[in-house]
Amino acid sequence: MSSSDSTMQNRKTRRRRLTDREIDTMVAIIFRSCILPVLLLLCFSTRAFSQQPRQAQVPCFFIFGDSLVDNGNNNRILTLSRANYRPYGIDFPLGTTGRFTNGQTYVDALARLLGFPTFIPPYARTRGPALLRGVNYASGASGIRDETGDNLGGHMSMNQQVENLGDTVLQMRRYFRGDNGTLNSYLGRCIFYSGMGSNDYLNNYFMPNFYTTSSDFTPKAYAASLLKDYAAQLTQMYNYGARKVIVSAVGPIGCIPYQLARYNGNSSRCNEKINSAILIFNSGLKRLVNTVNNGRVLPGAKFVYLDAYTSSIDLYQNAAASGFDVIDRGCCGVGRNNGQITCLPFQQPCQDRTKYLFWDAFHPTETANIQFARTSFSTRSYTYPISIQQLASL
Repeated sequence: MSSSDSTMQNRKTRRRRLTDREIDTMVAIIFRSCILPVLLLLCFSTRAFSQQPRQAQVPCFFIFGDSLVDNGNNNRILTLSRANYRPYGIDFPLGTTGRFTNGQTYVDALARLLGFPTFIPPYARTRGPALLRGVNYASGASGIRDETGDNLGGHMSMNQQVENLGDTVLQMRRYFRGDNGTLNSYLGRCIFYSGMGSNDYLNNYFMPNFYTTSSDFTPKAYAASLLKDYAAQLTQMYNYGARKVIVSAVGPIGCIPYQLARYNGNSSRCNEKINSAILIFNSGLKRLVNTVNNGRVLPGAKFVYLDAYTSSIDLYQNAAASGFDVIDRGCCGVGRNNGQITCLPFQQPCQDRTKYLFWDAFHPTETANIQFARTSFSTRSYTYPISIQQLASL
């Protein structure tokens, strides 16, 4: 073989696409050499890890959303939507982190079920090789619309969170030596979770003293507008490499302690005007999932619809069977239903958090989050068209 033939052969060898196993091995080496020593130290000092190490079912997990899954991104933002004070995190192994509950959020519990040895870190304080395992972009008070949540102060809207994903992918390229094909193959096996829309109703549409959307749109037109914007955002996530995507429905906001404290209806325990508007959005979101999964709009993508609405209604109707004694007021809060003012710094919460569905005026307890994660992970009771476990295995 001539020297020129040998050179061409070497170039072809270098351009060979890495297999999934080779990519995982490369990432593991980077992760172990740069991140694992720090994590092991954290493990022994905080008990943040499970006793038995498990192999993650997917290489990384990326999270988009609002305060239901925010784990500290709002801590350094000028906003009323922060939870970096006690008693928030009272039952969490790392203490107060900025999570809007007493312990684990839904995505924390889901990450453990997926086999991750640690909780997915917040984007606000994660850079370098740690990005290879995924990050959490969620921001309290955020929504699909950019102005949503402005009444509470600063936040990172869904558009900003998707931009942050783009920055993350740029940073990740250096660990794949600029090989976009290999990076895309890696990202294509990761799980992406997006839970958006709650604040677009709670802190926008049903807040007419601050926003004009309720006079600008009928509930049907507003849902259509949100879904159009959301579809564009999810498409941009796809362009950045997302293929396995969980999209969560909006829960029955008309039944949370915050709304119950303000509702004076006689025919229903919940504010059904709010819930009816949310159901229009959720129906459209499920149709969006069907559209994506037909393969023509976003080839290669697989979306799962997470029915947080029905799961919550089922909990209300079968609370005792699920172990909950209190479903209409927060474990920590002030006023009627502990929902007129949310949990205050150093306030004494209820003693037995496992018996409460809600932690504060807006957010579920750790017990509720873990129950929902377990059910939605392994069964199709609240997922469509497949379970999250099945999505991970694709």
